[in-house]
Amino acid sequence: MIGEIDIQGLYIPWLLVLALITFVIAKAVSTLLSRLGFYRLVWHPALFDLGLYVILLFAVQRTFPSILKLLMV
Repeated sequence: MIGEIDIQGLYIPWLLVLALITFVIAKAVSTLLSRLGFYRLVWHPALFDLGLYVILLFAVQRTFPSILKLLMV
């Protein structure tokens, strides 16, 4: 998905929109894992969070076009 969103003359790249959506999802998953005590098993929580974010960004980027098609119908 290449392109921008035009908001009254301000062009915002799609990757920025997807990154913000992914940030919210990753924060929720990280909070859930923290409450479950999962981070006791992780050697470096910051690196784990980065890896989790990258995997979720890939997943959001791959599924977003199909979700967008469903919303436009």
